[in-house]
Amino acid sequence: SSSRPTPPPGQRAHPRHHTMAPTKLAAALLAVLPSCGAGLVLHRASERAAAPGSAYPVSRVVGLLQDMKSGLEKEAEADQEIYEKLACWCTGGEKQKTKSIADAQAHLSNLGATIEKMSALSQTLTVEIEGLEKEVAKNQKSLEVATAIREKQKAEFIAEEKEMVQSIQALGSAIIVLSKHHGGDAAALLTDKAVMNAMVMAKAQAQRHAVLLTSKQRRMIGAFLQQQPDHYSQKATHKEAYKAQSGEIFGILNQMKSTFEANLKQSQEEEVEAQKAYDELKVAKEAEIKTGQDALEDKKQQLANADESLAEAKNDQADTEASLSADEKYLMELQSKCALTDKEWEERQKLRNDE
Repeated sequence: SSSRPTPPPGQRAHPRHHTMAPTKLAAALLAVLPSCGAGLVLHRASERAAAPGSAYPVSRVVGLLQDMKSGLEKEAEADQEIYEKLACWCTGGEKQKTKSIADAQAHLSNLGATIEKMSALSQTLTVEIEGLEKEVAKNQKSLEVATAIREKQKAEFIAEEKEMVQSIQALGSAIIVLSKHHGGDAAALLTDKAVMNAMVMAKAQAQRHAVLLTSKQRRMIGAFLQQQPDHYSQKATHKEAYKAQSGEIFGILNQMKSTFEANLKQSQEEEVEAQKAYDELKVAKEAEIKTGQDALEDKKQQLANADESLAEAKNDQADTEASLSADEKYLMELQSKCALTDKEWEERQKLRNDE
Protein backbone atom coordinates (compact mmCIF):
# COMPACT_ATOMS: atom_id res chain seq x y z
CA SER A 1 0.00 0.00 0.00
CA SER A 2 3.05 2.36 0.26
CA SER A 3 3.80 4.75 -2.64
CA ARG A 4 7.64 4.81 -2.06
CA PRO A 5 9.59 3.33 -5.00
CA THR A 6 11.08 -0.10 -4.56
CA PRO A 7 14.84 -0.22 -4.86
CA PRO A 8 16.40 -2.34 -7.54
CA PRO A 9 17.21 -5.98 -6.71
CA GLY A 10 20.52 -6.44 -4.97
CA GLN A 11 20.55 -2.90 -3.49
CA ARG A 12 19.83 -1.95 0.05
CA ALA A 13 17.51 0.90 0.70
CA HIS A 14 19.03 4.06 2.34
CA PRO A 15 16.13 6.21 3.45
CA ARG A 16 18.36 9.28 4.58
CA HIS A 17 20.93 9.23 1.73
CA HIS A 18 19.57 12.31 -0.08
CA THR A 19 19.25 14.51 3.01
CA MET A 20 22.45 13.78 4.93
CA ALA A 21 24.99 14.35 2.19
CA PRO A 22 24.48 18.17 1.84
CA THR A 23 24.59 18.62 5.55
CA LYS A 24 27.91 16.82 5.82
CA LEU A 25 29.33 18.84 2.88
CA ALA A 26 28.30 22.13 4.48
CA ALA A 27 29.89 21.07 7.74
CA ALA A 28 33.09 20.25 5.90
CA LEU A 29 33.13 23.67 4.19
CA LEU A 30 32.53 25.38 7.51
CA ALA A 31 35.54 23.60 8.89
CA VAL A 32 37.92 24.67 6.10
CA LEU A 33 36.75 28.35 5.66
CA PRO A 34 37.94 30.50 8.57
CA SER A 35 36.14 33.74 7.63
CA CYS A 36 33.40 34.72 10.04
CA GLY A 37 31.33 36.15 7.23
CA ALA A 38 31.88 33.11 5.03
CA GLY A 39 31.10 30.80 7.94
CA LEU A 40 27.84 32.55 8.53
CA VAL A 41 26.94 32.33 4.86
CA LEU A 42 27.79 28.59 4.84
CA HIS A 43 25.91 27.98 8.03
CA ARG A 44 22.76 29.56 6.61
CA ALA A 45 23.23 27.69 3.35
CA SER A 46 23.63 24.40 5.23
CA GLU A 47 20.41 25.09 7.08
CA ARG A 48 18.60 25.55 3.78
CA ALA A 49 20.23 22.43 2.38
CA ALA A 50 19.12 20.41 5.39
CA ALA A 51 15.54 21.63 5.20
CA PRO A 52 12.91 19.10 4.03
CA GLY A 53 12.10 19.28 0.39
CA SER A 54 15.58 20.52 -0.65
CA ALA A 55 16.92 19.90 -4.14
CA TYR A 56 19.39 17.24 -5.12
CA PRO A 57 22.77 17.25 -3.24
CA VAL A 58 24.88 18.83 -6.02
CA SER A 59 22.36 21.58 -6.63
CA ARG A 60 22.20 22.31 -2.97
CA VAL A 61 26.03 22.57 -2.71
CA VAL A 62 26.16 24.88 -5.72
CA GLY A 63 23.48 27.05 -4.20
CA LEU A 64 25.39 27.08 -0.95
CA LEU A 65 28.60 28.21 -2.66
CA GLN A 66 26.77 30.85 -4.68
CA ASP A 67 25.16 32.25 -1.55
CA MET A 68 28.55 32.30 0.14
CA LYS A 69 30.13 34.05 -2.82
CA SER A 70 27.37 36.60 -3.00
CA GLY A 71 27.67 37.33 0.71
CA LEU A 72 31.45 37.68 0.48
CA GLU A 73 31.16 40.04 -2.48
CA LYS A 74 28.65 42.25 -0.68
CA GLU A 75 30.85 42.28 2.39
CA ALA A 76 33.89 43.12 0.23
CA GLU A 77 32.03 45.94 -1.49
CA ALA A 78 30.93 47.46 1.81
CA ASP A 79 34.44 47.13 3.21
CA GLN A 80 35.89 48.63 0.04
CA GLU A 81 33.53 51.62 0.25
CA ILE A 82 34.45 52.27 3.88
CA TYR A 83 38.14 51.88 3.17
CA GLU A 84 38.01 54.27 0.23
CA LYS A 85 36.33 56.87 2.42
CA LEU A 86 38.96 56.34 5.10
CA ALA A 87 41.74 56.52 2.50
CA CYS A 88 40.28 59.74 1.08
CA TRP A 89 40.07 61.20 4.57
CA CYS A 90 43.64 60.17 5.31
CA THR A 91 44.97 61.56 2.04
CA GLY A 92 43.04 64.83 2.35
CA GLY A 93 43.89 65.27 6.01
CA GLU A 94 47.56 64.53 5.45
CA LYS A 95 47.72 66.88 2.48
CA GLN A 96 45.96 69.65 4.37
CA LYS A 97 48.10 69.32 7.50
CA THR A 98 51.30 69.04 5.46
CA LYS A 99 50.43 72.30 3.73
CA SER A 100 49.49 73.92 7.04
CA ILE A 101 52.85 72.87 8.51
CA ALA A 102 54.76 74.16 5.50
CA ASP A 103 52.85 77.45 5.61
CA ALA A 104 53.50 77.80 9.34
CA GLN A 105 57.21 77.11 8.89
CA ALA A 106 57.43 79.70 6.11
CA HIS A 107 55.48 82.17 8.24
CA LEU A 108 57.80 81.55 11.19
CA SER A 109 60.77 82.20 8.94
CA ASN A 110 59.25 85.53 7.87
CA LEU A 111 58.39 86.37 11.47
CA GLY A 112 61.96 85.65 12.52
CA ALA A 113 63.24 88.05 9.88
CA THR A 114 60.67 90.66 10.94
CA ILE A 115 61.57 90.31 14.62
CA GLU A 116 65.27 90.64 13.83
CA LYS A 117 64.61 93.68 11.61
CA MET A 118 62.31 95.41 14.10
CA SER A 119 64.71 94.74 16.99
CA ALA A 120 67.61 96.27 15.07
CA LEU A 121 65.44 99.21 13.97
CA SER A 122 64.27 99.79 17.53
CA GLN A 123 67.85 99.89 18.81
CA THR A 124 68.94 102.23 16.01
CA LEU A 125 66.01 104.57 16.60
CA THR A 126 66.67 104.62 20.34
CA VAL A 127 70.27 105.75 19.73
CA GLU A 128 69.13 108.34 17.16
CA ILE A 129 66.50 109.69 19.55
CA GLU A 130 69.09 110.10 22.30
CA GLY A 131 71.35 111.98 19.87
CA LEU A 132 68.50 114.24 18.71
CA GLU A 133 67.45 114.98 22.29
CA LYS A 134 71.00 116.03 23.13
CA GLU A 135 71.23 118.15 19.98
CA VAL A 136 67.91 119.89 20.67
CA ALA A 137 68.86 120.50 24.30
CA LYS A 138 72.24 121.89 23.20
CA ASN A 139 70.63 124.30 20.73
CA GLN A 140 68.07 125.39 23.31
CA LYS A 141 70.81 126.00 25.86
CA SER A 142 72.86 127.92 23.29
CA LEU A 143 69.86 130.12 22.50
CA GLU A 144 69.17 130.69 26.19
CA VAL A 145 72.79 131.77 26.76
CA ALA A 146 72.75 134.02 23.72
CA THR A 147 69.45 135.54 24.87
CA ALA A 148 70.78 136.16 28.37
CA ILE A 149 73.91 137.82 26.96
CA ARG A 150 71.84 139.95 24.58
CA GLU A 151 69.49 141.03 27.34
CA LYS A 152 72.44 141.96 29.54
CA GLN A 153 74.11 143.86 26.70
CA LYS A 154 70.90 145.65 25.89
CA ALA A 155 70.34 146.63 29.53
CA GLU A 156 73.91 147.91 29.74
CA PHE A 157 73.46 149.84 26.50
CA ILE A 158 70.22 151.43 27.66
CA ALA A 159 71.87 152.52 30.92
CA GLU A 160 74.97 153.73 29.09
CA GLU A 161 72.93 155.50 26.43
CA LYS A 162 70.88 157.28 29.08
CA GLU A 163 74.01 158.33 30.90
CA MET A 164 75.73 159.55 27.74
CA VAL A 165 72.66 161.51 26.65
CA GLN A 166 72.51 163.12 30.08
CA SER A 167 76.25 163.84 29.88
CA ILE A 168 75.92 165.40 26.43
CA GLN A 169 72.97 167.50 27.61
CA ALA A 170 74.91 168.59 30.73
CA LEU A 171 77.99 169.47 28.73
CA GLY A 172 75.85 171.32 26.24
CA SER A 173 74.28 173.33 29.04
CA ALA A 174 77.69 174.07 30.56
CA ILE A 175 79.09 175.15 27.21
CA ILE A 176 76.14 177.46 26.56
CA VAL A 177 76.53 179.09 29.98
CA LEU A 178 80.30 179.38 29.68
CA SER A 179 80.02 180.78 26.19
CA LYS A 180 77.83 183.58 27.49
CA HIS A 181 80.37 184.53 30.16
CA HIS A 182 83.47 183.68 28.13
CA GLY A 183 85.81 186.68 28.46
CA GLY A 184 83.58 188.34 31.09
CA ASP A 185 84.22 189.20 34.69
CA ALA A 186 85.64 186.27 36.60
CA ALA A 187 83.97 187.13 39.88
CA ALA A 188 80.59 187.40 38.22
CA LEU A 189 81.16 184.07 36.43
CA LEU A 190 82.09 182.22 39.58
CA THR A 191 79.09 183.58 41.46
CA ASP A 192 76.65 182.71 38.69
CA LYS A 193 74.61 179.72 39.93
CA ALA A 194 73.93 178.36 36.43
CA VAL A 195 77.62 178.52 35.57
CA MET A 196 78.63 176.75 38.74
CA ASN A 197 76.02 174.02 38.23
CA ALA A 198 77.21 173.51 34.69
CA MET A 199 80.80 173.27 35.83
CA VAL A 200 79.94 170.80 38.60
CA MET A 201 78.13 168.63 36.06
CA ALA A 202 81.07 168.93 33.68
CA LYS A 203 83.41 167.85 36.44
CA ALA A 204 81.24 164.87 37.28
CA GLN A 205 81.18 163.81 33.64
CA ALA A 206 84.93 164.24 33.44
CA GLN A 207 85.37 162.00 36.46
CA ARG A 208 82.89 159.44 35.09
CA HIS A 209 84.61 159.37 31.73
CA ALA A 210 88.15 160.02 32.86
CA VAL A 211 89.56 158.13 29.90
CA LEU A 212 88.40 160.97 27.65
CA LEU A 213 90.62 163.55 29.40
CA THR A 214 94.27 163.82 30.23
CA SER A 215 95.36 164.15 33.82
CA LYS A 216 96.22 167.82 33.23
CA GLN A 217 92.75 168.52 31.83
CA ARG A 218 91.03 166.85 34.78
CA ARG A 219 93.18 168.85 37.24
CA MET A 220 92.41 172.06 35.38
CA ILE A 221 88.66 171.59 35.67
CA GLY A 222 88.98 170.73 39.34
CA ALA A 223 91.15 173.70 40.08
CA PHE A 224 88.81 176.04 38.24
CA LEU A 225 85.87 174.95 40.35
CA GLN A 226 87.86 175.40 43.56
CA GLN A 227 88.68 179.08 42.88
CA GLN A 228 87.07 181.78 44.99
CA PRO A 229 85.34 184.71 43.28
CA ASP A 230 87.70 187.33 44.76
CA HIS A 231 90.71 185.38 43.47
CA TYR A 232 90.30 186.92 40.02
CA SER A 233 89.24 190.40 41.16
CA GLN A 234 92.39 191.54 42.95
CA LYS A 235 94.84 192.11 40.13
CA ALA A 236 94.78 192.50 36.40
CA THR A 237 97.18 189.58 35.99
CA HIS A 238 94.64 187.34 37.65
CA LYS A 239 91.96 188.46 35.24
CA GLU A 240 94.19 187.66 32.33
CA ALA A 241 94.94 184.26 33.84
CA TYR A 242 91.20 183.60 34.18
CA LYS A 243 90.59 184.43 30.56
CA ALA A 244 93.28 181.96 29.47
CA GLN A 245 92.06 179.28 31.84
CA SER A 246 88.39 179.67 31.02
CA GLY A 247 89.19 179.53 27.32
CA GLU A 248 91.05 176.29 27.79
CA ILE A 249 88.23 174.79 29.87
CA PHE A 250 85.70 175.89 27.27
CA GLY A 251 87.74 174.00 24.67
CA ILE A 252 87.93 170.93 26.92
CA LEU A 253 84.16 170.86 27.41
CA ASN A 254 83.54 171.20 23.69
CA GLN A 255 85.96 168.35 23.09
CA MET A 256 84.21 166.22 25.71
CA LYS A 257 80.79 166.90 24.18
CA SER A 258 81.98 166.00 20.68
CA THR A 259 83.61 162.83 21.97
CA PHE A 260 80.48 161.84 23.89
CA GLU A 261 78.32 162.39 20.83
CA ALA A 262 80.67 160.30 18.70
CA ASN A 263 80.74 157.55 21.33
CA LEU A 264 76.96 157.59 21.65
CA LYS A 265 76.55 157.24 17.91
CA GLN A 266 79.05 154.38 17.83
CA SER A 267 77.34 152.65 20.76
CA GLN A 268 73.95 152.96 19.08
CA GLU A 269 75.31 151.54 15.83
CA GLU A 270 76.96 148.70 17.74
CA GLU A 271 73.69 148.04 19.55
CA VAL A 272 71.84 147.85 16.25
CA GLU A 273 74.42 145.42 14.87
CA ALA A 274 74.39 143.36 18.07
CA GLN A 275 70.60 143.15 17.99
CA LYS A 276 70.67 142.21 14.31
CA ALA A 277 73.25 139.50 14.93
CA TYR A 278 71.19 138.16 17.84
CA ASP A 279 68.00 138.17 15.78
CA GLU A 280 69.74 136.21 13.01
CA LEU A 281 71.21 133.80 15.55
CA LYS A 282 67.81 133.37 17.16
CA VAL A 283 66.13 132.61 13.83
CA ALA A 284 68.84 130.09 12.95
CA LYS A 285 68.75 128.41 16.37
CA GLU A 286 64.96 128.27 16.44
CA ALA A 287 65.02 126.68 12.98
CA GLU A 288 67.58 124.13 14.17
CA ILE A 289 65.51 123.44 17.27
CA LYS A 290 62.34 123.08 15.20
CA THR A 291 64.08 120.73 12.76
CA GLY A 292 65.47 118.69 15.63
CA GLN A 293 62.10 118.52 17.40
CA ASP A 294 60.33 117.48 14.19
CA ALA A 295 62.95 114.79 13.55
CA LEU A 296 62.69 113.72 17.19
CA GLU A 297 58.91 113.43 16.97
CA ASP A 298 59.20 111.44 13.74
CA LYS A 299 61.82 109.11 15.24
CA LYS A 300 59.69 108.56 18.34
CA GLN A 301 56.71 107.65 16.15
CA GLN A 302 58.89 105.28 14.13
CA LEU A 303 60.11 103.72 17.37
CA ALA A 304 56.54 103.28 18.62
CA ASN A 305 55.57 101.63 15.32
CA ALA A 306 58.66 99.41 15.37
CA ASP A 307 58.02 98.34 18.97
CA GLU A 308 54.38 97.65 18.16
CA SER A 309 55.34 95.58 15.10
CA LEU A 310 57.94 93.75 17.17
CA ALA A 311 55.39 92.89 19.88
CA GLU A 312 52.84 91.75 17.30
CA ALA A 313 55.44 89.61 15.52
CA LYS A 314 56.48 87.96 18.80
CA ASN A 315 52.86 87.22 19.71
CA ASP A 316 52.22 85.90 16.21
CA GLN A 317 55.38 83.79 16.49
CA ALA A 318 54.21 82.22 19.76
CA ASP A 319 50.74 81.48 18.32
CA THR A 320 52.19 80.04 15.11
CA GLU A 321 54.64 77.83 17.00
CA ALA A 322 51.80 76.48 19.15
CA SER A 323 49.65 75.85 16.05
CA LEU A 324 52.59 74.22 14.26
CA SER A 325 53.25 71.91 17.19
CA ALA A 326 49.57 70.89 17.29
CA ASP A 327 49.52 70.29 13.52
CA GLU A 328 52.70 68.19 13.65
CA LYS A 329 51.26 66.09 16.48
CA TYR A 330 47.97 65.69 14.62
CA LEU A 331 49.77 64.69 11.41
CA MET A 332 51.85 62.11 13.24
CA GLU A 333 48.74 60.58 14.84
CA LEU A 334 46.88 60.70 11.51
CA GLN A 335 49.69 58.95 9.67
CA SER A 336 49.87 56.31 12.40
CA LYS A 337 46.10 55.66 12.28
CA CYS A 338 46.01 55.62 8.51
CA ALA A 339 48.97 53.23 8.36
CA LEU A 340 47.14 50.94 10.77
CA THR A 341 44.00 51.20 8.61
CA ASP A 342 46.00 50.25 5.51
CA LYS A 343 47.54 47.29 7.30
CA GLU A 344 44.19 46.01 8.53
CA TRP A 345 42.72 46.47 5.06
CA GLU A 346 45.53 44.49 3.49
CA GLU A 347 45.05 41.72 6.02
CA ARG A 348 41.31 41.55 5.34
CA GLN A 349 41.96 41.55 1.61
CA LYS A 350 44.41 38.70 1.95
CA LEU A 351 42.02 36.75 4.17
CA ARG A 352 39.12 37.38 1.80
CA ASN A 353 41.20 36.30 -1.22
CA ASP A 354 42.12 33.14 0.63
CA GLU A 355 38.42 32.48 1.30
